Amino acid sequence: MPTIKAAVCHSFGAPLVIEDVELRAPERGEVLVDLDAVAVCHSDISYAEGGWGGSLPAVYGHEAAGRISAIGEGVTGFETGDPVVVTLIRSCGSCPSCGSGRPTGCETRYDGDLGPLSTTSGGTLHQAMACGAFAQKVVVDQSQIVKLPAGIDMASACLLACGVITGVGAVVNAAGLRAGQDVVVIGAGGVGLNAIQGARIAGARRIVAVDMNEEKLAVALEFGATDGVLATGDKPWRAAKAAMGRGADVVLVTVGAAAAYDVAPRYLAGGGKMIMVGMPHSGSPSSYEAVSFAAAGQSMIGSYAGEVVIRRDIPWMVDLYQQGRLKLDELISGRWRLDQINEAIADTKTGAARRNVILFK
Repeated sequence: MPTIKAAVCHSFGAPLVIEDVELRAPERGEVLVDLDAVAVCHSDISYAEGGWGGSLPAVYGHEAAGRISAIGEGVTGFETGDPVVVTLIRSCGSCPSCGSGRPTGCETRYDGDLGPLSTTSGGTLHQAMACGAFAQKVVVDQSQIVKLPAGIDMASACLLACGVITGVGAVVNAAGLRAGQDVVVIGAGGVGLNAIQGARIAGARRIVAVDMNEEKLAVALEFGATDGVLATGDKPWRAAKAAMGRGADVVLVTVGAAAAYDVAPRYLAGGGKMIMVGMPHSGSPSSYEAVSFAAAGQSMIGSYAGEVVIRRDIPWMVDLYQQGRLKLDELISGRWRLDQINEAIADTKTGAARRNVILFK
């Protein structure tokens, strides 16, 4: 059983601790991946803060890319040395959700306490989100990986594991956006920028970015937004509607803030869809007038990991990136070492970062 370095959470809200942990060899259907890069996602931060509960000690991190170094029995379609993106989407392939083509909703429970990680003394170490990628290596199920083309920059490629598929997928899969429709994206952070460029790729007529930071609104224009609205202004939905000439066909809430969900319906046109992407902490309710949704024929749709099918959607996104139509390199705002992970997390929490990436090589 190899010993690796990992960033371990021992107490919610406390700094992560870089220490040696044990990682067992891949078993049937699993692969060992030596990581090149892992990004810091707000979901990792929410877990580490205790926002969603969970087991401790734990290793977070779920937006990664690396190279396969060992293969378990029964793995097909992959070889050692293959560059891969590592996602949190673990799917059994046979439950009702997987059978209906929705692997993000796989109903086969995975217990990270029984995963491949353990402490050096043999104690339980939780593999968070079926990844545990704030570490030099991971052992994951083959359903969680997608092969990448040789030569791709792994720092950029790791973003395809969560932030990119979540934002772009929310537009094309959850919302089913049609060309010519109008979109509002609330939050111009890492996921929001990807929702914006997803809307651009899908042919939206107007894409209005809404954020509390003027600098982030300027970046949103670089990613394809046609207009920017400061959320701190008086009734910002009026400015958004003025830019579109009407309400939005699709409003994507990409921030995990209950307050953003409270106001999101005000941006909608009749028959519009509110796509719920950002995940507030557990116990953070939002309020709506049901009669307004019913009378206007509007809908609320949850979108987890962009509702993607990773072996269908990630190769498509890689191709768009190689054509220059999908921005990945521009999403990276900082590159850090594993021993700098707490600084990278602190920088991410300021809200100014697009995506901070931890590099192992």
